[in-house]
Amino acid sequence: MMRSTTKMMEDRDLLLGKNVSTFYDDPVHFVKGSGVWLWDAEGRKYLDCYNNVPHVGHCNERVVEAISRQANTLNIHTRYLHDGILDYVEKLTATTASSLDTAILTCTGSESNDIALRMAEAMTGKRGIIATDATYHGNTSLVSQLSKSNVPTVGFGLSQFFRFVEAPDSYRRPDPDGILFANSVATQIAALEEDGTGFAALVVCPYFLNEGFPNNTDGWLRPVADVVHKAGGLLICDEVQSGFGRTGTHFWAHEKMGVVPDVMTLGKPMANGHPVGGVIARGDIVSEFRKGYRYFNTFGGNPVSCAAAMAVLDEIEAENLVANAKKTGDYARQRLKALQAKYDIIGDVRGSGLIFGAEMVLDKTAKEPASAFTDGIINAMRHRGIILSKLGRHKNTLKIRPPMPFSKANADLLFDTLDDVLNKSLNML
Repeated sequence: MMRSTTKMMEDRDLLLGKNVSTFYDDPVHFVKGSGVWLWDAEGRKYLDCYNNVPHVGHCNERVVEAISRQANTLNIHTRYLHDGILDYVEKLTATTASSLDTAILTCTGSESNDIALRMAEAMTGKRGIIATDATYHGNTSLVSQLSKSNVPTVGFGLSQFFRFVEAPDSYRRPDPDGILFANSVATQIAALEEDGTGFAALVVCPYFLNEGFPNNTDGWLRPVADVVHKAGGLLICDEVQSGFGRTGTHFWAHEKMGVVPDVMTLGKPMANGHPVGGVIARGDIVSEFRKGYRYFNTFGGNPVSCAAAMAVLDEIEAENLVANAKKTGDYARQRLKALQAKYDIIGDVRGSGLIFGAEMVLDKTAKEPASAFTDGIINAMRHRGIILSKLGRHKNTLKIRPPMPFSKANADLLFDTLDDVLNKSLNML
């Protein structure tokens, strides 16, 4: 017998512990997904404008079939030989710069970023890590220290190795060529060297998604990459959210930003919801890491996971999903800009491909964040059958990051609904 929402929340507290997070004031109970659609326990249909984990669509037929076929054949770990991991890494690294030629497969983005930080220590002999002050890169004891807004109260004495720079904000603090950001990183590098910690790496999402995906120009990361490499550190690009063609212009966001990272980390959408993550790096970096750490992952790179991940790459290629991200994303921003002209509450529109959104402000001159209003919009859209979220330092930017098959027709439904919700919400103020 299916639990009611009230019973489900009670049982979550009992069985999973208190304070397990949920989305929305009225949590939604999904029971089915297909493509860009979700259905709740009452049979109501929702347009998914948020979940990038089902990168090629919920319950994608190619991925489901690949998982089923391989699970029905063999599933072992990588201390036994199997072709799947080699075939997949060969195809995956073919999408990257030639220097990024070696990979380690994991189960999560958190594990991937944890490995990346240890790679930086192995290569440099130093431990100082720099990140932005409004980001998230995972939840291991080491990686959780990168999230300044969500740093745990217990950090195993690791916080001393981390320094932060102000996240870019093209709306409030324009930095069109990335020089200001590069200078702030240089300042923190100097501080790490001065206090004896030493500088090992800069970790960034190249499209700064959690920071509110500011409108940085193509090539924006080149100045900071130069600063990092001049100081002898590694540039680590976390492509968990921004990779696999999501920007519509490039397969990887770091390409759009004009750099080749020393290490790239992957997760969430890599296998359409099957738990797969990865680290791609230069061969010499992987070799140094394996000398310094005896790393083994029982489930990372198993045949079923590799089959799922390979199916995602095949689906992206077969269905021209990168081109679709560009076409649909361009159209979506046009629709958003039309709403911006209609509603003063929309202060800024930004994005690329199937990452797009709008920052809500109470006053366009003062740019005061409309955080509570944004939260209300997210909840109202949920009740209208549209799933999206918010992010950024002030949690006042709509985060719209749908599965890659998202179409212009889907965008019309999204923005027609948002138009109506904004109109009704503003009339109630």
